[in-house]
Amino acid sequence: MPTPEAEVEVDVPLVRALLADQHPDLADRPLTVVANGWDNVLLRLGPDLAVRLPRRAAAATLVEHEQRWLPGLARLVGGVVPVPVPVRTGRPGSGFPWSWSVVPWFPGVPVGDRTGSPSVAGTLAAFVAALHVPAPADAPANPVRAVPLHTRTEAVTERLSSHPVPRAVELAALWRTAADLPGHAGPPVWVHGDLHPFNLLVTPGPVGDRLSAVVDFGDVTAGDPAVDLATAWLTFGREARADFRRRVTAQDASLDPHTWGRARGWAVSIASALALSDEASSRAVARRAIDAVVDD
Repeated sequence: MPTPEAEVEVDVPLVRALLADQHPDLADRPLTVVANGWDNVLLRLGPDLAVRLPRRAAAATLVEHEQRWLPGLARLVGGVVPVPVPVRTGRPGSGFPWSWSVVPWFPGVPVGDRTGSPSVAGTLAAFVAALHVPAPADAPANPVRAVPLHTRTEAVTERLSSHPVPRAVELAALWRTAADLPGHAGPPVWVHGDLHPFNLLVTPGPVGDRLSAVVDFGDVTAGDPAVDLATAWLTFGREARADFRRRVTAQDASLDPHTWGRARGWAVSIASALALSDEASSRAVARRAIDAVVDD
């Protein structure tokens, strides 16, 4: 799917004006745009910080969710891997209409179209096991993530039938099987909601990549953990995927074959959406994940 048009153009002069007004002690630091994504613009602020600002109204609430909930979530998962807890928050100003955040700058590169290594699989399994605990009743709602899988049928089948998604017929059969599975029967648990390879940062090491951060918690919500477990197919090759699944299942006795079946359905949903991206890197991830989910 094409990246949505920005509703507000975020650039260095705007962000420097916001910093000068609200956080003047940071305003003279070097400032560079490093990512202009689907929902947010990210600028590096000196050696150790970044500024994250929504580029459209639909993302503004997601930034507020991160500001409210990430400090508590960090207490759950911070012993496993760092997450971008805001160190400063910003308010509307200088012509910018929404809240924004100053967050830590983490070393590493997105897994992206690399294949996640076995060393990453172990850490990511520990991350989801730590995160997937019962969430409070006022956890943020998300209409498209961690919801009952069958509620996404119309959107997924339309995408598979009307757009050039690789192996669409096979994916449609897998989707029907997954959508017919029993739903999540336990309490709603915290989920990241968008645990694809571009939100996983890694640094190279002597025995493989190290997971250095999990980022972009804008879709954080409570519900079915299967949506996060779809990362098994989105991120890993066959060997690391099997190791990830073994480790997650060993750490969470509530998981059963139905959960993994729904996770496979979520992988169909997310990969088919990535396949329609205007970004070549997203399409590459989609193709690898589609082959994985069909051929497994």
